[in-house]
Amino acid sequence: MLSFKTRVLSFCFLLALGSCKRETHVTFGVEEKGLYEDKALKTKNKNEAVYISVLYTNLYQTPISPSQLYKTQAVIYSIGDRNVANEMVLSNYFNTQGLNIPTNSAMRADVEAFVVDSYKRFFLRYPSEGEKTWMIQYINRNDQLSVEMIYTGFAASDEYQYY
Repeated sequence: MLSFKTRVLSFCFLLALGSCKRETHVTFGVEEKGLYEDKALKTKNKNEAVYISVLYTNLYQTPISPSQLYKTQAVIYSIGDRNVANEMVLSNYFNTQGLNIPTNSAMRADVEAFVVDSYKRFFLRYPSEGEKTWMIQYINRNDQLSVEMIYTGFAASDEYQYY
């Protein structure tokens, strides 16, 4: 017959052996996704109403009124050529009061911040390092370049026509 001490040790051994479980790996089917979405791969063309609304909001930092949207849309429809009409609307906006854009001196004071803010404002994304470097160098090399010219370039670009 086993001694009391042996029986206790055997019981503890069996208890320890029975309490050990194999580790289970639980997966939830979560797909890996990049945190930075590349907005340069836009595929849906903005219609006239969306283009006008977004452009107005980007330049004035306030939404466009429905009556102003309707009037501007009528102008675009009457011209026919969408690119020419968009450039005319853009030019008209720059010749009106109430624009909420940085001054040329503010742009020159911190060119890098201006470039990043412009990409976020117009393209809803951060510039790549190559885009940022090129734009900073371009602004620094051209003293006659104004905020209006740069914003015109952004608003007339192909990427701005899509979302």
